[in-house]
Amino acid sequence: MRMAQLSVAITRVESMLLTLIRRYSKPYMSYILAVLVFQLASTIAALYLPSLNAQIIDQGVARGDTDFIWQTGAVMLLVAFVQVAAAIAGVYFGSRTAMAVGRDLRRAVFGKVTSFSAKDVNAFGAPTLITRGTNDVQQVQMLLLMGLNFMVATPIMCVGGIIMALREDLNLSWLVWVSVPLLAVVVGYLVVRLMPLFRTMQRKIDRINAVLREQIIGIRVVRAFVREPYETERFGGANKELTDVSLRIGALFVLMFPAISMILHLSTAAVLWFGGQRVDAGAMQVGSLTAFLQYLLQILMAVMMGTFMAMMIPRASVCADRIGEVLDVEPSIHDPLSPEAPASLAGVVEYRDVTFAYPGAESPVLSNISFTARPGQTIAIIGSTGAGKTSLLSLLPRLYDPVAGQVLLDGVPVDRLDRAEITRRVALVPQRPYLFSGTIEHNLRFGKTEATDQELWDALRVAQGESFVREKKNGLDARISQGGTNVSGGQRQRLCIARALVTKPRVYLFDDSFSALDVATDARLRAALKETTKDATVIIVAQRISTITEADQILVLDNGRIVDRGSHEELLETSPTYQEIVESQLSVEEVA
Repeated sequence: MRMAQLSVAITRVESMLLTLIRRYSKPYMSYILAVLVFQLASTIAALYLPSLNAQIIDQGVARGDTDFIWQTGAVMLLVAFVQVAAAIAGVYFGSRTAMAVGRDLRRAVFGKVTSFSAKDVNAFGAPTLITRGTNDVQQVQMLLLMGLNFMVATPIMCVGGIIMALREDLNLSWLVWVSVPLLAVVVGYLVVRLMPLFRTMQRKIDRINAVLREQIIGIRVVRAFVREPYETERFGGANKELTDVSLRIGALFVLMFPAISMILHLSTAAVLWFGGQRVDAGAMQVGSLTAFLQYLLQILMAVMMGTFMAMMIPRASVCADRIGEVLDVEPSIHDPLSPEAPASLAGVVEYRDVTFAYPGAESPVLSNISFTARPGQTIAIIGSTGAGKTSLLSLLPRLYDPVAGQVLLDGVPVDRLDRAEITRRVALVPQRPYLFSGTIEHNLRFGKTEATDQELWDALRVAQGESFVREKKNGLDARISQGGTNVSGGQRQRLCIARALVTKPRVYLFDDSFSALDVATDARLRAALKETTKDATVIIVAQRISTITEADQILVLDNGRIVDRGSHEELLETSPTYQEIVESQLSVEEVA
């Protein structure tokens, strides 16, 4: 049963771990060849030293030949120097290779994740993707590092040590055939026990990352409801689960070292006991006994180095499987093989009988949505919470693809367009404004790196953000923390709007992007936007009626369907749903 589990473990290692190592170490074959050469030279030198030591004892010390001792000692010194120099060079090239492979693997995981759609990211979850791109890659990198530094020398040391030991005395060889397999059995048992524990450990790391990420992001909510004790207890539970698994793994490691030490010391005692009897009988010289003992220790040390590697293989194998799951995913949304190019750059948006449902949902979020938005028009979308407003906007920049119908940009379905082409024409200001760590300038140039400072200030002026940016000590160079947490919600929204304006797209998508602004700032911003976006297509999702009263057409969504459409005045007269929304905010007379 244990052997079957070990076989399965080895198969798993072959399936993904070796695949990743082969694929990403291929560009560094010259370094790996250098490692092989230097490790071979270092190991041969290490194997030659006990033989020289035996010659000094048997031919120099025993006979009182001082010249032989000096001559052989000089050779030993030269061999030892070669061993050290070759070992240093081998570790250098091995480390360069392992670090480069780790870098490339992290880059590959990051590149794959950035190609994921929102659906793909949600299928994994952000915490596990972070763990797979950092901790899991590090485990594979460390295995490769240890492998190049030790596993190259280990088989050479083991096989060479056996050959050299047999040259010294064949009658003591049975000690080798007993101690080495015994050590191998102990290692195999530990590998089988560790494999499932390491898999569980990585899941627990995912879990603790998820809890910690939720608590950091939601710290304001936690404090507002005084839930610190509950969250502390929840984190403590996840932490304890990880600790328990780590202790079980540690217990096996604790068992490993005494077992190896016992085998090592028993082997040494056996060599001295049986070898001493042969020396006493005149069948073996003292130098040969010393050399045999050193070779046996080298063999066992090689097996012990293999043991350390064997301890790392199960966890690295689990991590490689998890990395492979990310790299093997075919993104649900990808660029077409032969993208089409629209005949014009007008910015005409058309939804044709679009239906959309999230994976696993019982019913669609959007059903049979059809409308057209043209340059110079402002289309507003309003509806109750959960009506599908954000989902509708997400289909144009292809954050999701519809399950039925088509979304067209300038007469071409967006799934036939290159995503870079869509990005050049469409700018989205999301419902949850997000800023990246860096400076204000860095964030504003996110969509157009070549934008001038004047373009940045013009965009800020329209977005009503110029004043607060100029008030900052460093202006455009003022620092922004991750997520924009060091600025207010209104300032964050205005910076995100300015970021979209810098790109000068043909289509603007504002997903409830004015919710954090006061009424006066909202009015000034919409007035400034009217002039800037007069030749572009504007689609606005809003909760506040005052934001959309001047829209050319308002679409009223209810349960994923367009139940009414028209201007503000028309809907006030004909749409009960729109009237309910208006009455929930202010009186009809105030809006009209």
